Amino acid sequence: MNASLDHAPLDHAQCYAAIRARDARFDGFFYVGVSSTGIYCRPVCRVRLPRPENCSFFPSAASAEQAGYRPCLRCRPELAPGSSNMDAVHRVAQQAAERIRAGALAEGNLEALAAEFQLSSRQLRRVVEAEFGVSPMALALTHRLHLGKQLLSDTDLKIIDVAFASGFSSLRRFNHAFRRHYQLKPSELRRGKPGGSPESFTLRLGYRPPFAWDALGSFLASRGNSRVERWENRRYLRAIKLGECSGWIAAEDDHSSSQLRVEVSFSLLPALTKLQARLRALFDLNASPVAIDSHLQRDELLATLVSARPGLRVPGTMDGFELCLRAILGQQVSVKAASTLYGRFVAAFGEAVATPFEGLDRSGPQAGAIASASLQEIIGLGLTERRATTIHRIASAVSQGVLDLSTGNRDDTLTQLLGFPGIGPWTAQYVAMRALGDPNALPSSDLGLMRALGVDKPRKVLERTTAWQPWRSYGAIHLWQHLTSGG
Repeated sequence: MNASLDHAPLDHAQCYAAIRARDARFDGFFYVGVSSTGIYCRPVCRVRLPRPENCSFFPSAASAEQAGYRPCLRCRPELAPGSSNMDAVHRVAQQAAERIRAGALAEGNLEALAAEFQLSSRQLRRVVEAEFGVSPMALALTHRLHLGKQLLSDTDLKIIDVAFASGFSSLRRFNHAFRRHYQLKPSELRRGKPGGSPESFTLRLGYRPPFAWDALGSFLASRGNSRVERWENRRYLRAIKLGECSGWIAAEDDHSSSQLRVEVSFSLLPALTKLQARLRALFDLNASPVAIDSHLQRDELLATLVSARPGLRVPGTMDGFELCLRAILGQQVSVKAASTLYGRFVAAFGEAVATPFEGLDRSGPQAGAIASASLQEIIGLGLTERRATTIHRIASAVSQGVLDLSTGNRDDTLTQLLGFPGIGPWTAQYVAMRALGDPNALPSSDLGLMRALGVDKPRKVLERTTAWQPWRSYGAIHLWQHLTSGG
């Protein structure tokens, strides 16, 4: 067994060797249920090593819970990094799991989720059960319970606030689910916390080390706008608008525990399920850096770059439309020029957000606001009529729900994008790479990539990077970081 794309049945001896070593590279790939205690743990758990004959291994936390095991209160399975299998056979299950994590089944509408993947609810159920060993609804319940458990353990939030933030429709349902699955009352995890109403709380997000945090944070901030996001004292700060909620986050790396500590404004609590999923996508926390890095290091050009920045992530986005807008503004211009244009859109079409950080005061441009603007207003920000028209049409499609720029059916989304005048392969692949979560996307016509690879045609870029598959996006990020840093 290895921490990569292997989907073979879990091997008992190899899994046991991993938990004996407490190897963090396997964290999130499997869980161990201990029959003598009735508890399941992560491979990195620091409790006394159980006897081999008492161990059963499961591919997901949900499958361990379905077998009757309760989560360990010490290693806390809800903090394990997510799964990151990327091969085409399992892609639908993984993407469906991402949507479930973001709250797609909050209303219990499995048919609507299945329709996003052009499947029937029965087909989607079979796909998810084959991948995770449980039904989509069981997977959703485990995500909700894990989030609730984390908030109970780590914050001072009132239990009723925790219940609703975790995706439960009532405190009664939350209490019932908690007792049924964990044989505990939610109040038993409060550890003497008073349950007040703080202005902010801390969310912990696990990842697999290594993690090139500084490179990721500086990349995100360098291509944004300081009123929306910034990199300051090794913290990533961001003003956020999610649905009807607005607020802010401040994220920093806790290297010793392989977690990001994200301070979240209380105002974002109603959107916490969606926020948690978007943060994982923004920081690419489900990546498997050991597998990716070792694969890319087979390429002579990348070997030195990967060694210099182990654990480099593909920067995601908080909002697919925002990323698409920035990609369009970046067509055939420098990063600096694109950032200037983007700043004008922030001022014109962002929304005011109150934060404790001076100058961080606006959300990213909202698709609805741009769709409602006249074409002349958009042109007035310094764009040609053709580019303004492209942006206006994309904004209208997103605001009307015709175009979904989140992780879902990537192939269909790319086909839709390429159907808009002014959207070419570079823009579509850049959006796929950073907004749609495709680890193999590659903007092959990018001049920087062609220069770094020593070729002169997009076709040659694809040929030169064939061996990078299925992680071409990571190779591209390494080259861009190298070009930006000058070495």
